[in-house]
Amino acid sequence: MTTNTKKRYALKTVSASFLATAILLTACSSGSNGGAAASEQQDPNGKVTLNMMTQSSPLAPADPNEKLINKRLEEATNVHINWKNFTKDVFVEKRNLAMASGDLPDAIFDAGYSDYELLKLAKDGAIIPLNDLIEQHMPNFKKVLEEAPEYKSMITAPDGNIYAFPWIEELGSGKERIQAVDAVPWINVEWLKKLGLDMPKTTEELKQVLIAFKTQDPNGNGQADEIPLSFINKPGAEDLAFLFAAFGLGENPDHAVVTNEGKVVFTPAEEGYKEAVKYINELYKEGLIDVEAYTQDWSTYLAKGKDQKYGLYFSWDKSNISGANDSYDVMPPVAGPDGETNVAQTNALGFHRGRMVVTSANKNLEATAKWVDKLYEPIQSVQDNWGTYGDETQQNIFEYDEATKSLKHLPLNGTAPVELREKTSVGGPLAILDSYYGKYTTLPDDAKERLRIVKEVMAPHMKAEQSMPNVFHSLEELDRLTTIETDLFAYVLRMRTEWYQNGKIDAEWDSYLKELDRLGLQEWLEIKQSGYDRASK
Repeated sequence: MTTNTKKRYALKTVSASFLATAILLTACSSGSNGGAAASEQQDPNGKVTLNMMTQSSPLAPADPNEKLINKRLEEATNVHINWKNFTKDVFVEKRNLAMASGDLPDAIFDAGYSDYELLKLAKDGAIIPLNDLIEQHMPNFKKVLEEAPEYKSMITAPDGNIYAFPWIEELGSGKERIQAVDAVPWINVEWLKKLGLDMPKTTEELKQVLIAFKTQDPNGNGQADEIPLSFINKPGAEDLAFLFAAFGLGENPDHAVVTNEGKVVFTPAEEGYKEAVKYINELYKEGLIDVEAYTQDWSTYLAKGKDQKYGLYFSWDKSNISGANDSYDVMPPVAGPDGETNVAQTNALGFHRGRMVVTSANKNLEATAKWVDKLYEPIQSVQDNWGTYGDETQQNIFEYDEATKSLKHLPLNGTAPVELREKTSVGGPLAILDSYYGKYTTLPDDAKERLRIVKEVMAPHMKAEQSMPNVFHSLEELDRLTTIETDLFAYVLRMRTEWYQNGKIDAEWDSYLKELDRLGLQEWLEIKQSGYDRASK
């Protein structure tokens, strides 16, 4: 990093490790065509070339420049990107290796950085503050922040700097936002109908329905190959933790629920959590749970879903698992033993802070900023997120209406939404505000249906009025949270999995609570409560 660059971006701290990296970079780049040098290349027409690292689905082209969206971006911006593209399963490892070795690209696109990683990289001088670039060269992004000013505070670190370009996707608000529930339960209504069963309304009725699925051959093939209940045993949209809310506050991937009194609660330490785990153990003892549920990955889960083997499973969208057919429908939340029905909110917005960073190796900051700003143009953001139009080589997500200058979602015609989008979209930094629908784009059919499910089926049963806000903690707080969560969350998952199968939760509960405290639970609660209180002012 040059002295001028240091002054311009006012980096407060440069670690010894980064200085060593900078020296190594200088030595290695002389006489080579490396990262920083390549970023200065320009062709006779003034086209700028930038080096970027990214990730993409195995379904997408290995070279992102083959995507029609990126071809149009290059034509519109006169910026060519040399991509180092990795599939999602290895991207984080490759990204971290590049940053640690000092082989810095100009930027990392679809970076997926956590808040802790952002602030550490900023402290080490590996990535630069973006405040000036946004102010001077990014009118599209500035319009987004003017229309929705809450995002300005959400992307600003405690030191006042912005270190990454965010991904923003608004669909609904409050308890009715599309992300308010991630794991939706999908039940085989064809099996219910064949066996003359009603939709279960309580946890006990659900158990009896699952027993019937196991014992009464609902698929009619004369074999006991039905899987009454399946899930992927880790936090996320395929987890069965949706059922936990029938026993109390419920559970979500962050293990944090905010009560209506403004108290942050660690859900795996609650009595209701214990009762929920005992209920899952009852299902296990009845042989109702998929034997692969504790170890299966997405592809295994998907294969059985496509074969219509599940009685009940969990996912964001049934089309991605069992297909866009009428065999499955959403199961409304069931009441627990005390007769209460609840749905725990997921602590999520359509927002991610660390979607793209610019490194200290970048020599073409203005061109980079203008290229990124194009991604925040409304019509462009819509395509970045979902896919494009006019592709003569494959199925399109949209058609473009020249009269209204807007994009209309096309029917998926049975194609799984996630598969088509992963082939054609580019992800990365973007912004889609609620005001864009009906102006720049239509709602996707799958999103429209999911919003209906959240509004009509889920939200009326959400006892907690709010979810945990997206707090940008300080580096010191994040350091402690990261350290604590590494062991705490792993311990919670391990014990939950054991208890599902061995049923020993009552005998081991007290020692479990003591271990949670030993692993730092009380400090975790203090930091989370402090962050919630600051964000709620």
